[in-house]
This record gives sequence, C-alpha cells and structure tokens, in this order.
Amino acid sequence: MISYQPFYQTLVKRGITEYHLIYKEGISANTLHRMKHGKNITLKTLDTLCFILNCEVSDIIRYVQEE
Repeated sequence: MISYQPFYQTLVKRGITEYHLIYKEGISANTLHRMKHGKNITLKTLDTLCFILNCEVSDIIRYVQEE
C-alpha cells in the first residue's frame, strides 16, 4: 500500500499549504483529495509534486506492506 504521509510532512517542512498547491501551482483539488484518501495518483503528478516541492519521491510517498 502506498502512504502519502511523507507528503504532508514535506509540506509542513517547506511551509507550503494545500491552498498554495491548488491556486498558485495548479495542482487539482481532486488530486489532493485522492492523496488524502490513499487513492492512486499518476507518475506525472508525482513528478510535478517533486518539481514543485524540490524533493525526492520518498519525500512524497512511502510503501507500507499490508499485513
């Protein structure tokens, strides 16, 4: 299972809000909603988030093995 917990930690570290991502960077609210609910996002979106946040993929997602 993919966890987006690192994404939210990265936002806090960088001082960036979801509002900023939506209205200043053009990330769709639906994408953030999907992430909040643990749904899939595209690799293109992942690439865009890495570019915007100037971070590695591991700063956005983490694989958590289901038991």
